[in-house]
Amino acid sequence: MKMYLLSLGAGLLVGVIYSLLNVRSPAPPVIALVGLLGILVGEQAVPLVKRLMSGNPLTVSWVGSRCIPHVFGELPTGADHDHAGASDRAPTRRIG
Repeated sequence: MKMYLLSLGAGLLVGVIYSLLNVRSPAPPVIALVGLLGILVGEQAVPLVKRLMSGNPLTVSWVGSRCIPHVFGELPTGADHDHAGASDRAPTRRIG
């Protein structure tokens, strides 16, 4: 129940901000995507500040292992495709 109330509170806050900026809801796609990016980056601010306040160093490897995967998800490596012979179909897998 707590998560629902927090979600409602966050939605109300975003609604107030949209109203102050004179943006109608649902927001135009670009505005909505920029807002989502802000949410993802903002989520990383809390662990980053906690780490700094605990006296631990903020290293590139820590940011790379803790923040980047959350913001960008698992990025494709491209190593498993032969682009010259790649087809548009998804690869199939045999079972058994």
